[in-house]
Amino acid sequence: MLSYVALFLLIFVVLVLFYGVIAIHDIPYEIAKHRDHPHQDAIHVAGWVSLFTLHAIWPFLWIWATIYRPDRGWGMQHSAERQSADETLLNELNKKLDEQARRLEFLEQKQGAE
Repeated sequence: MLSYVALFLLIFVVLVLFYGVIAIHDIPYEIAKHRDHPHQDAIHVAGWVSLFTLHAIWPFLWIWATIYRPDRGWGMQHSAERQSADETLLNELNKKLDEQARRLEFLEQKQGAE
């Protein structure tokens, strides 16, 4: 009876480890799918290939999957747009600062006259 329990435990552990390895290799694909990555199919296939390359490319798949974000793309495409938006904001802040300086100067002159 104990032999059957031991055999069952051995088979169960082997199956859980097998499933765990496959589940771990699907993590980059799940990240890519969640982020609507344009290369999610390639990441999925490369995850399966990494099983046969002794997991050598798996860390690169993780990086590849996490580098893309739907709101900013690859992070380099919108730099010119961001820079122009930053310059516009800076110009507006400078105008407000100049207006405040003029008001302060006017109030100081008014207070000095009294």
